Amino acid sequence: MFAIIGPTASGKSNLAINLAKKLNYEILSLDSLSIYKEIDIASAKPSKEELKEVKHYGVDEIYPNEKFDVTKFIEIYKKIPHKNIIIVGGTSFYLKAMIDGISPMPKICEKIKKEAKKFNYEQLQKIDSLFASKISPNDTYRITKGAEIYLATNLSPTEYFKKNPPKPILPKIPIYEIDVDRNTLRKRIIKRTKKMFEMGLIDEVGYIEAKYKDRRLPALKAIGIREVLDYFDGKYNKNELFEKIVTNTARLAKRQQTFNKTQFTTIKAPLEQLEEIILKQI
Repeated sequence: MFAIIGPTASGKSNLAINLAKKLNYEILSLDSLSIYKEIDIASAKPSKEELKEVKHYGVDEIYPNEKFDVTKFIEIYKKIPHKNIIIVGGTSFYLKAMIDGISPMPKICEKIKKEAKKFNYEQLQKIDSLFASKISPNDTYRITKGAEIYLATNLSPTEYFKKNPPKPILPKIPIYEIDVDRNTLRKRIIKRTKKMFEMGLIDEVGYIEAKYKDRRLPALKAIGIREVLDYFDGKYNKNELFEKIVTNTARLAKRQQTFNKTQFTTIKAPLEQLEEIILKQI
């Protein structure tokens, strides 16, 4: 088992598929958008032919209106019947969570879930000022999670996590990183965005919006989707839409590179060299 990371549009998926064929491995996708069925173009997920050629986990697992988080991603990993897998994708936070582990959550009944949704940031501060100081006052997800822990255990989130420390999910594995300069990456982003437009990105987003009728869904806030929704609202023309997606994708890529640099020790090389390096070491 090994992992391949790198910024969006750096060529990770193609590299992983080529390696999987040569090594007779399967793939676990680290992509927070490819997890959704029906979001094929915006997620730049592998083609149906590629998905047939190499078994993928973490792709087409749920519908856009279903909830997904890192704990469900870990469940997908644990259900894989073997460990001849390549972990690959841009959502490196999932990889980090698997390496560090996450604390087991207490059982939360429906009554507590409803009560926790009523909590605001100020209430959380009174319960646990340390926990509150680490999150944004607008982070309703973590405010609710903190409230759920408190209501279910009568412990502050900080006390709970001290008593329930995280345990690593993954064994120690080699992590390979695609080294790509900003200019090359921007060209790849432009090329990929053009392909997404040609494949029918606008129609795909229109279909998803019409079917689910809820722009608050996390899946509809992803880059490539939220810009098209703004286009539907008349905020951009088509050329402006294209440029907006390219710009926001490039910003995402920069954040991904920063995260990878600060969170992992990797074997780093350009895309053209990485396959040969991996084949020699695995």
